[in-house]
Amino acid sequence: MSVQSSATPDLSLAAPPSRPMAARRTYLWSVRRELWENRSIWIAPLVVVGVILVGFIFSLVRFVERFLQTAALAPAKQAAVHAEIYDFATMAVIVASMVVGVFYCLGALQGERRDRSILFWKSLPVSDLTTVLAKATIPLVVIPTVAYGLAIALRLVMLLVSALVLSANGVDPAPLWVAATPVSTPVVLLYALVTLSLWYAPIYGWLLLVSAWARRVTFLWAFGPPFGLMLFDAIAFHGQLFHPLVAYRLIGGLKAAFTPHSHQPMGLADMDPLRFLASPGLWVGLAFAAAFLAAAVWLRRRRAPD
Repeated sequence: MSVQSSATPDLSLAAPPSRPMAARRTYLWSVRRELWENRSIWIAPLVVVGVILVGFIFSLVRFVERFLQTAALAPAKQAAVHAEIYDFATMAVIVASMVVGVFYCLGALQGERRDRSILFWKSLPVSDLTTVLAKATIPLVVIPTVAYGLAIALRLVMLLVSALVLSANGVDPAPLWVAATPVSTPVVLLYALVTLSLWYAPIYGWLLLVSAWARRVTFLWAFGPPFGLMLFDAIAFHGQLFHPLVAYRLIGGLKAAFTPHSHQPMGLADMDPLRFLASPGLWVGLAFAAAFLAAAVWLRRRRAPD
């Protein structure tokens, strides 16, 4: 009679992974799949960073001269001037990342029907809900995270190069570091990206819904109806009905998230998370986002390949 060694685990008694753990693993795998198939998620912002760096290097020709000209300004004005180019670079990366998110959403669900890859993915044990949530994670979480990392890295590189140029010309770079490298910058930028992602959730949800429904020209189907309503509003109501709603959804998030106390760039003192969380526009928008994503799941379950 053979005796099973105590050192050998009994695989027959190994418990299978729990259902929540399996669902989480499938979801993470689906997110990774989106990253593999859509390299523009990080390549496009990286190209923008490269263009900004090239332009910045060319601007260094007269950088020392411009820096010295600000010495006569008041300290507050001097700090604002020094920080201007770095803040512009940061905003350019964020805007470029948002544009990437828009085009990603427009092709996320329509593309898999067009190339008929949806037939393969539906053959796998991955639900439509998991797939849609993974695709929604890209513009809401992944792209802002990429934008944050690139923006911080770009800002540091630009500051280091600026300091080296000033030091090489015998100019003290201390005023530049004081003005353009506040400790609060990474915290404020992270807070701004989180609030913008939550505020723009219904926009991304709408784009994913259009991607799940439209057979082609998703851009026109996504932006045509809002543009038509704005045109009708401009003619019939002089822009008093629909225009304020669009403006509120586009720029209202930052106004709700920050309460400026001065004309200086936004800092820790300007952050107002309680005001943002108490904003009705946030929760109404999240409700619409949930409805759009639920409709996208329903459409993906019933849509045949184009």
